Amino acid sequence: MPETLITPASIAGAAYLVAALLFILSLAGLSKHETARSGVTYGIIGMAIALVATVWLTFAQAWGEPSATVGLIVLVVTMLIGGAIGLWRARIVQMTGMPELIALLHSFVGLAAVLVGWNGALEEPGLEGALADIHHAEVFIGVFIGAVTFTGSIVAFLKLSARMKSAPLVLPGKNVLNLGALVVFVGLTVWYVVTPQLWLLVVVTALALALGWHLVASIGGGDMPVVVSMLNSYSGWAAAAAGFLLDNDLLIVTGALVGSSGAYLSYIMCKAMNRSFISVIAGGFGIEAPRKGDDEVGEHREIEAEDAAELLKSASSVVITPGYGMAVAQAQYPVAELTQKLRERGIDVRFGIHPVAGRLPGHMNVLLAEAKVPYDIVEEMDEINDDLADTSVVLVIGANDTVNPAAAEDPGSPIAGMPVLRVWEADNVIVFKRSMASGYAGVPNPLFYRDNAQMLFGDAKDRVEDILKAL
Repeated sequence: MPETLITPASIAGAAYLVAALLFILSLAGLSKHETARSGVTYGIIGMAIALVATVWLTFAQAWGEPSATVGLIVLVVTMLIGGAIGLWRARIVQMTGMPELIALLHSFVGLAAVLVGWNGALEEPGLEGALADIHHAEVFIGVFIGAVTFTGSIVAFLKLSARMKSAPLVLPGKNVLNLGALVVFVGLTVWYVVTPQLWLLVVVTALALALGWHLVASIGGGDMPVVVSMLNSYSGWAAAAAGFLLDNDLLIVTGALVGSSGAYLSYIMCKAMNRSFISVIAGGFGIEAPRKGDDEVGEHREIEAEDAAELLKSASSVVITPGYGMAVAQAQYPVAELTQKLRERGIDVRFGIHPVAGRLPGHMNVLLAEAKVPYDIVEEMDEINDDLADTSVVLVIGANDTVNPAAAEDPGSPIAGMPVLRVWEADNVIVFKRSMASGYAGVPNPLFYRDNAQMLFGDAKDRVEDILKAL
């Protein structure tokens, strides 16, 4: 029996397989609060194995070849620089800055896919026949997906960081423009496969960059959590396309995992928001620009912290619905303390989490877990909505669009049809806000003027601490 040759490539392949399995375990762990920490650990170990295997394989292939050694040095230096920047950003970023940071990181994946595609076009591997056609298709499709991801992620970053208006861009015939770009892309792909010419790659790169910008710019701020999830999916497919070009099985598997899981998460969120999944992919919702959000539609009532404390003392049940404002004020810790105090008094306290609360899927869940709020009292919108009519007091802390009755009652509203937390059905509603301004989607909120709603103005953290003192 011939001896089995253990080559650097076979060892790296085995390491990639282990890393891929760890990534799958990571996704499984991240699906539950209780196992999320172990899921993150699996992902870190898997990525470390993948990086070490890649460097080792590069080193083994470069051994004895001076020209290849330069590439190895560049690889190591690049990894050290990237790792240092990553550690720095991870240490200083606030939870409120996570959505835009993630969007920005997606843009890096897209740009990498574009560069890999161009490299594959400039350095022809010498293939012939059907194999050459497949290679050319991989290059063209990879560049297109990567470029769309790159500019789309940049626009998402600018919107989430308030460097760009959150209102949707509504160009005449926007859907025709998007569909026309896709049709042109298909035609150019066929042309490039038949007669590969560099100018065609230049054209499709420019087309994809413009399409990515327009797709995300056309989506309103209220739908940005879905956009971030969708861009996550795009970045996965871009990585998979790069994997085919580089003949790297790990990139293909990892990209497919990220792409499919991101698409599935976007589908779940679209169902929760009563949106069309196809329209998200096409950048098709946000068709109507939202109305001005600061126009008053009635008279509001104000409440002080001491009166809010008295109302909570006499309550039998309390539901807290957090939003992005809680994250900005970093109020999760006093909210957790308030929850503990009320439960010690025998008051039933639960949290109602909208699927797109905050600006990132799971944003509020992470904040509450960070503040040690028990998992079993944190419920999703569908689990708690039917109980709100029997609730004594609802505390709306920094939430706006996710508790807006206009979504259920005003067919002409830009957020019409979006499922929301029906907090207005409770006996009393206390809304924690800095002002009467509308939310991120720019839509007026009639909840502020309901007879059973009162406004508690100021920083959410300070007001909750005032309530704690009064208790």
